[in-house]
Amino acid sequence: MNNQIYIVDVFAKEKFSGNPLAVVIDGNSLSNETMQKIAAEMNFSETTFVAPIPEVNGGYRVRIYTPSKEIAFAGHPILGTAYIIRQYIEASSNAVITLNLMDSEIPVTFESLEVNKEETEIVWFTAPTILLTRTVSCDAVANSLGIRTDDIETKAPIQMASAGTSALVVPLCSIDALRRCKLNLEKYAPLLDDGFPPLIYLFTEETHAAQNDLCVRFFFDAHGVREDPATGNGAAFLGEFLLEHNYFSKTDMLLRIEQGYEVHRPSLVMLKTRVNNGLHEIKVGGCVLPAVQGELM
Repeated sequence: MNNQIYIVDVFAKEKFSGNPLAVVIDGNSLSNETMQKIAAEMNFSETTFVAPIPEVNGGYRVRIYTPSKEIAFAGHPILGTAYIIRQYIEASSNAVITLNLMDSEIPVTFESLEVNKEETEIVWFTAPTILLTRTVSCDAVANSLGIRTDDIETKAPIQMASAGTSALVVPLCSIDALRRCKLNLEKYAPLLDDGFPPLIYLFTEETHAAQNDLCVRFFFDAHGVREDPATGNGAAFLGEFLLEHNYFSKTDMLLRIEQGYEVHRPSLVMLKTRVNNGLHEIKVGGCVLPAVQGELM
């Protein structure tokens, strides 16, 4: 029996926007090597492999691969995979789907919400614990991005965030600075040697659309620099960053984050934050639209 494969667009504003994801229903226990080759063949930022039978906790085992390696956590693969499970494996209207990832169990929920004056189903994941750790100088980061030091917003530091994967969160002063960014891996090499990840999440309060709250870009290294059209784990990192530094002087937030303009795939990421008994609660959500259904030969 061949393995079923689906392609969905996550954080999509319309068909063929957002971040594409390939989801393979792995009923044949594919080897690690084969999964890596399939992910490289798809060449999306991530491809997921989901076992069709739930585990003891009722959750589904999910493996996440980039074109070059397996990773423990990524946002749009969580939402897109949960959507496929609900549509094609459970075929139910269950309110919660649990994904068993490498290091965490992630609950995913479904909510009807008005977006752009239309009633839309938003798929949400609850972020695992996010750690904010080391900071880095503006000069070093500006040099690696090809921007000026004064393009970086200084009301909060440039800081590394981690939850299975890690990224640098970089606040910028303007959308013009955001447009001019381009990650140069040679110039970034000293930071890489110092233990900082080659994943950079940049944000600014200036936006393309007036109804949105933030505009972001995300660069990462996968056989060279790539840019994500929509980044769920980056949005989760941003939520922790905003809360920790009291960036907007409030804790209960529902933010609209636009992304993907530079790669011609406009996307909309929803971010919810609140503080409950001193604990940070962060949820990331967006629309998931199906694009392709088939099977691996």
